[in-house]
Amino acid sequence: MIIYNVTVKIEASSAEEWLHWMKTEHLPDLMKTGLFTEYKLCRLLEQDDNEGETFIAQYFCPSKKEYETYLEQHATTMREKGIQRFGNRFIAFRTLMETV
Repeated sequence: MIIYNVTVKIEASSAEEWLHWMKTEHLPDLMKTGLFTEYKLCRLLEQDDNEGETFIAQYFCPSKKEYETYLEQHATTMREKGIQRFGNRFIAFRTLMETV
């Protein structure tokens, strides 16, 4: 199982708007690709949130093949939608993990 992990730190004033967008637009669009079997969306607790709130989205797919297909066919467009909507109010970093 492959886990595509995206950690996002967003300005506190935009956190609820971002969370709503994730739940109503981004996550449904991602699942419509048919490449991921499930996702988890988490809020990081016990953090210094003076600079914003941190969220982690984990997307699960059966193999690296589905992940690579996502990168090739969908990732750029989906990332651009977030940038268009939230601009420089957030930063994101991505990691790829494999269950062992």
